[in-house]
Amino acid sequence: QVQLVEFGGGLVQAGESLRLSCVASGRFFSIYDMNWHRQAPGQQRELVASSTSAGSTNYADSVKGRFIISRDNAKNTVYLQMNSLKVEDTAVYYCNVRAGLPYRTQDYWGQGTQVTVSS
Repeated sequence: QVQLVEFGGGLVQAGESLRLSCVASGRFFSIYDMNWHRQAPGQQRELVASSTSAGSTNYADSVKGRFIISRDNAKNTVYLQMNSLKVEDTAVYYCNVRAGLPYRTQDYWGQGTQVTVSS
């Protein structure tokens, strides 16, 4: 199985930056897609940023130009650099990966890390 542990959440003021990290560990052949999602109170979970093993990235329109997703494949780690944070970025952020297992792939989720942006 695969375990995901997220780091880096916290309380910041609007305009400041935070960097989230997510480390995957366990038994798997490789990690394919690595993504960050978020869920604000009373809202549906949304995809914030994605990174494929081929190196392509995609972002939600709401974070384009402010957030950067990156990954270190040797460390099975994905990062989310969040700049120019806004109050509306407040949410629980979840890491999600697709791992290669024997004869199949499977998605895994982290426990979430709270990001709170104050005005």
